[in-house]
Amino acid sequence: MSNQALSTRAKALAINLDPLRYGTFAEIGAGQEVVRWFFQAGGAAGTIAKSISAYDMKVSDAIYGKCARYVCRERLEAMLDYEQDLNTSRLDETRGETTAFFSFADTVSARNYHGTNECHGWMGIRFQASPRRPSSQIIIHVRMLDLENALQQEALGIVGVNLIYGAFALADQPDRLLESLLDSLSVERLEIDMVELSGEAFERVDNRVMSLRLVQLGLTGAAMFAADGSTLQPSEFLRKKAVLVERGRFRPVTHVNLDMLEAALAEFASDHNVDASEVAPVMEITMRSLLTEGEIDLHDFISRADVLSTTGCTVMISDFFEYYRLADYLARYTDRPIAIAMGAGSLLELFNESFYTRLPGGILESFGRLFKRGLRIYVYPLRDRKTGVLTTVENLPIPAPLSQLYGYLVACKSIEQLERINHAYLDIFSHEVLELIRRDEGGWERFVPESVATAIKQRSLFGYRASSS
Repeated sequence: MSNQALSTRAKALAINLDPLRYGTFAEIGAGQEVVRWFFQAGGAAGTIAKSISAYDMKVSDAIYGKCARYVCRERLEAMLDYEQDLNTSRLDETRGETTAFFSFADTVSARNYHGTNECHGWMGIRFQASPRRPSSQIIIHVRMLDLENALQQEALGIVGVNLIYGAFALADQPDRLLESLLDSLSVERLEIDMVELSGEAFERVDNRVMSLRLVQLGLTGAAMFAADGSTLQPSEFLRKKAVLVERGRFRPVTHVNLDMLEAALAEFASDHNVDASEVAPVMEITMRSLLTEGEIDLHDFISRADVLSTTGCTVMISDFFEYYRLADYLARYTDRPIAIAMGAGSLLELFNESFYTRLPGGILESFGRLFKRGLRIYVYPLRDRKTGVLTTVENLPIPAPLSQLYGYLVACKSIEQLERINHAYLDIFSHEVLELIRRDEGGWERFVPESVATAIKQRSLFGYRASSS
């Protein structure tokens, strides 16, 4: 099959005419919109072993096993497991030597009659790259943005065909595969906020990079992965959790980053009377901070991801340069408290009115959106090396007339100073540590956690050379 962009119908027909591919379509919710394309394209008998739609929850449970929620990853993977196992057990003897079997599945909640539900779905394909080879798998999570059920169904059908075609024709080009998921669609109609590629066909794929690509391509505003590198679906991770976000460049992670997080966690837990273990800490990197001369350096990104993994924290990659957009995003998925930890320098930048010229209400609108639902900002001090003076919430030089707005936010405890910090870390700046690493100068290890130093040395991160002392 050609790798050039094709129409949805042409993709379905190309698969139907490929004698290598044969498999099952299992779809729950929003109709059988994906398999419909294959039936209508012609030649479907050469591709479709079975099409099934177990809409009733009890029927679905009887086939795939019980599940806590109807539309979730657990249900999708149970569907893929069951259908692919059936394909190989039933068909391998008769056609296994010449056929690469696949199972496509989705479980979806499209717009209901009253328009009150979350419109999203899980979609995946498990497939053999060639006959009798171990299966590989692609899983995605989509949010439907169309306001009409019929349009959502149409979009689901198209992205499903794109996913299947991508698995078969673009497995060796994962970046192109991701980009092709919205062929014949647009980001105004569909958001893809999670992707995971696994198995033999994707052994060299780093799913952290795939998460980055989702944001870079505009398929979503944010993507997340766990400390072990596994991808996370934001709404499932954030659901019913209190969330603390620390934004940074993390080149590399230093004692300051972790001290700030630890102090903010303690303050957050105290302010909201929750155990610190109930708070989900998230380290956030914005796309803007990843750009170097307009381009993303993947080696640099992997270095950051590798050192962040040693912190045990979840990582978010976002396109939310403005903090109010980050707050809007988090509030979409959780009704629990939200907080942001930042340095005094970042807090001063937050009051730069030039960042909000695109908003009709300017800085007042941005702050109204940022501090809604009681969001708090926890501030880490900045020490002047020459004078030793600390810049804190109390003496931050906010110009008039914004100083009155600032005073109000401080009085309401929307902005709070972090007190329980380690003052020995206040002279550590990550950009200086990075230069020491790159210049092959010893001693930088004392500015970072031991686990970070070990990772940098063992994996030669941030330009570290093995000859370094």
